Amino acid sequence: MKKSAGKVLIVLVMASSRQEAIRIAQVVVKEKLAACVNILSAVTSIFRWKGKVQRSREALLILKTTEHRYPNLERSIRSLHSYEVPEIVALRLDKGLSQYTAWVEQETTRG
Repeated sequence: MKKSAGKVLIVLVMASSRQEAIRIAQVVVKEKLAACVNILSAVTSIFRWKGKVQRSREALLILKTTEHRYPNLERSIRSLHSYEVPEIVALRLDKGLSQYTAWVEQETTRG
């Protein structure tokens, strides 16, 4: 496997429920837009929306993808997501086990 650190992104997405998170995860992995998705349920979020402080129970998705696949991943999440403005935040991975980052790249390559 070739070295791919620097091309891998960790994408954080908040979903309205565990069910929505699972639905998004299944689609993006099946479409090879993400190699892996972890879901953390029962996250409490406190945020300001439309001038009011809100509190909501949400699910956090942690997706592993590549810079190349990110635009399509973002587009897919937006089409599947129930929020008007979903939280979709991508972070570059500076270091990681080379075999793992190569696997992420391999699993997100269209075949």
